[in-house]
Amino acid sequence: MPFNMGAGELVVIFLLVVLLFGAKRLPELAKSLGRSIQEFKHATKGLKDEFDLDKIDDRPRQTPPPPRASEPQNTESRQQENS
Repeated sequence: MPFNMGAGELVVIFLLVVLLFGAKRLPELAKSLGRSIQEFKHATKGLKDEFDLDKIDDRPRQTPPPPRASEPQNTESRQQENS
């Protein structure tokens, strides 16, 4: 059971709801609650879909150019020039 509630607690809550809203209005409340939950799920799914689409990059990936072969540097000649 949700929230660690037993059958007795759920019956008490149901009776309180019936007393507060009346038996005639209870189906109407349940219907509007169901619609609200459905709209909320639809809205959150839409936001999730938009977020997922934003993460997808439509641009083709460019591979980096291959590294150029660099010429070996002669450090000894530079040291001799600085002396």
